[in-house]
Amino acid sequence: MSYKETLLMPKTDFPMRGNLPNREPEKQKEWDEQNIYEKVQERTKDRPLFVLHDGPPYANGDIHMGHALNKILKDFIVRYKSMNGYHAPYVPGWDTHGLPIETALTKKKKVDRKKMTIAEFRKACEEYALEQLDRQREQFRRLGVRGDWDNPYITLTKEYEAQQIKVFGEMAKKGYIYKGKKPVYWSPSSESALAEAEIEYHDKRSPSIYVSFDVKEGKNVLDGDEKFIIWTTTPWTIPANLAITVHPELSYAVVQAGSEKYVVAQELIDQLQSEFEWENPTVLKTVQGKELEHIMTSHPIYGRDSLVILGDHVTLDAGTGCVHTAPGHGEDDYVVGQLYGLETLCPVDDKGYFTKDAPGFEGLFYDEANKPITQKLEELGALLKLTFITHSYPHDWRTKKPVIFRATAQWFASIEDFRDDLLEAVKNVTWLPEWGETRLYNMVRDRGDWCISRQRAWGVPIPIFYGEDGEEIVTDETINHVSELFRKHGSNIWFEWETKDLLPEGYTSEYSPNGEFTREMDIMDVWFDSGSSHQAVLEEKEQLQRPADVYLEGSDQYRGWFNSSLSTSVATTGQAPYKAIISHGFALDGEGRKMSKSVGNVVIPNKVMKQLGADILRLWVASVDYQADVRISDKILKQVAEAYRKLRNTFRFLLGNLHDFDPAKDRIKEKDLPELDRYMLVKLQDLINKSKKGYDEYQFATVFHTLHNFCTIELSSFYMDIAKDTLYIDAPNSKNRRAIQTVMYDTLVALVRLAAPIIPHTADEVWAFIPGVEAESAQLTDMPEEKDVSQANELKEKWDYVMTARDDILKALENARNEKVIGKSLTASITLYPEPELKKVLEEAGDLTKLFIVSNASIAGTKADAPSSAESLEHVAVEVKPAEGETCERCWTVTETVGKDTEHPGLCDKCTDIVKEHYSHV
Repeated sequence: MSYKETLLMPKTDFPMRGNLPNREPEKQKEWDEQNIYEKVQERTKDRPLFVLHDGPPYANGDIHMGHALNKILKDFIVRYKSMNGYHAPYVPGWDTHGLPIETALTKKKKVDRKKMTIAEFRKACEEYALEQLDRQREQFRRLGVRGDWDNPYITLTKEYEAQQIKVFGEMAKKGYIYKGKKPVYWSPSSESALAEAEIEYHDKRSPSIYVSFDVKEGKNVLDGDEKFIIWTTTPWTIPANLAITVHPELSYAVVQAGSEKYVVAQELIDQLQSEFEWENPTVLKTVQGKELEHIMTSHPIYGRDSLVILGDHVTLDAGTGCVHTAPGHGEDDYVVGQLYGLETLCPVDDKGYFTKDAPGFEGLFYDEANKPITQKLEELGALLKLTFITHSYPHDWRTKKPVIFRATAQWFASIEDFRDDLLEAVKNVTWLPEWGETRLYNMVRDRGDWCISRQRAWGVPIPIFYGEDGEEIVTDETINHVSELFRKHGSNIWFEWETKDLLPEGYTSEYSPNGEFTREMDIMDVWFDSGSSHQAVLEEKEQLQRPADVYLEGSDQYRGWFNSSLSTSVATTGQAPYKAIISHGFALDGEGRKMSKSVGNVVIPNKVMKQLGADILRLWVASVDYQADVRISDKILKQVAEAYRKLRNTFRFLLGNLHDFDPAKDRIKEKDLPELDRYMLVKLQDLINKSKKGYDEYQFATVFHTLHNFCTIELSSFYMDIAKDTLYIDAPNSKNRRAIQTVMYDTLVALVRLAAPIIPHTADEVWAFIPGVEAESAQLTDMPEEKDVSQANELKEKWDYVMTARDDILKALENARNEKVIGKSLTASITLYPEPELKKVLEEAGDLTKLFIVSNASIAGTKADAPSSAESLEHVAVEVKPAEGETCERCWTVTETVGKDTEHPGLCDKCTDIVKEHYSHV
């Protein structure tokens, strides 16, 4: 045996390289074989319940980085809670109805809807949705997300649809559901009404026109030869004009401009003078807006009456103060139109084409009609000015094409009837970030009634029957019956069975003396689907409860799932379906740009996992401030991979030095540990405290940086560095060596548990190599508990001071190395001149050669005694010289004791004693 073989070098089969793309699938297969999800639930079943309710992603296409960010954040929470005193089941879900699946079938699958019945088409939609669901499920599982993947909730299942019908019925019972003809967002490209959550805004170039309306009857306020001027960016709505709205409290002026007299808001005269290039306009008279009420003007194209009415929505932000009013094409227009008994005229059909109610433009697509309408206005002398502007305009979030306001008969949920309850519920929720409360509060405060009907095939039917006289029928009896039918047969029967077969047997109604009934053929808004999950999932599934502890989704869900869930829950139960809302930002590229296939800057989760592994992706999620928009790129992932390597190498070092440590036999009691080792236990308790606090507050970046810094600074740069001499050189069972191993063991077990929610594959891989652990997986253990270390405050104060001084001394050694005074630090001999308080501390610190990794260290006096040859630093002056003597072949220390023993001439006296006692045959 050589001297080298007497060194207790680290020994472990734990691989140096992660090779995560290959090892992670093997680990996941192992988890499946262990039934790890079920085992976790069984272990924690008697604990308080914690429910994170999964917002359902849409079942279409591969997952993107936003999906990965969302699911990984949820997994952090669920894994941590199950390791920290809670029973935390996780039931993933999917949103499976809606237009994108219909579109995918017709475009990708080349399905011809015209050759299929509605029921056949719906069946094809269901099959496609389930295919996409399976695809996404495997990708989510590859991320390492732990959940009840074999029993997810799916919005197309019978039991889900049955509960959704009950939500609708309860809202109808309370009078919150009504049918009315009023303007809604209408998507000609989708041929359906849309909810606010289905709208996104993009820039659009539109014509901007000023149009004059001749006064037909002045009502003794005007002479009758004046013209009202209106402004609009939607010339195509002019055929639907029925009125001009003015503000009752604004001042309006009759302005003489050339030979014409115009009525406009007085405050806008200067602006309009510039707009129309009027020369010396003269104000002939001024009146209050309310005096103009009921004046009659003439429609510039059709000559019909256009009434002047009053409305508080009129502003002076743009235009003329006289607002073109088409009740069939605007919400404010509709509201004031109702007050004045105006018709809700809508001369545009489902596809966006003009009907016969717009003479002269019938058959034209609304957007293409802008030009001929403008030309007609010019021909009639009513067009005062035409320009073009680029402005933010609502678009269909699915087709990305512009939408219009269009009055149609739709089903609505009357938000106004329970708005106060909604606002109160918002106040009782915990928000992270805090601004989420203000955001949702303002949205609820300002939103109109919710249009819940859609003119599509793939969705949950609106369970309304009609009597012979057209009267709507929705009762407890019909709702309960339809709900049970759907639970047994699914909602396809609504489109397959006869109406009478969908009603309770022998059902009669005063509205149908002959027993004839029809049914509603519209389906519900998909946001009503997912917004019913508090009933269809939290109440339906025994292992969950309502309200959920947390909803966690992207910030776009304030106008989506957060909002719709709140509406249906407050309407039916009187309270929010969640106790807390956490929102995250969007995933952007490394330069902060939105990811786009056309730009070529899309980072794909599946690709990252194949190249680097899921744990790297998970570590990235933990490293960012997820409450804001987050950036990801190859460069950023490379930095994360470096941080991962530091964690992995730390685990490997600790494992390697515990190869001969049996915690049952070799542990040193805390009271018998040297001060430095007890100090590291104090630092470990700080790590546990700060990490768990980060988890508790959902601040995962705090956890990441705490773990990374501990491994990098406290362990790698300090404790592991100075411990090597004892670990490798001392006798196997020496007290000092076993003390270090005791601290390293406790540190390793705590680190793995703390890291397990973030990098579960690596944590379980390490766990399998830790000696003496009983659980088969780190997932089946609890978070480490913070322990009291005796004299913790005194130890921390003292050794933090030593650490600060150590930084000074290492700096002096580095400078000496750069100046070629020494080579490695073990070739140095240092003389210290510390400040008085530090001198006392260092004298009690033990072996300074190990602390500073030098061959000789001594304290000669205080800083005031330091010679000019010493380098003066903040807390200590240091004189660095080459150590005298020879280098020990075993411990590499330079000492004059090398060669004194003839039997072992290459060893120092310390190594000689160890070899003679433990390796006498060397």
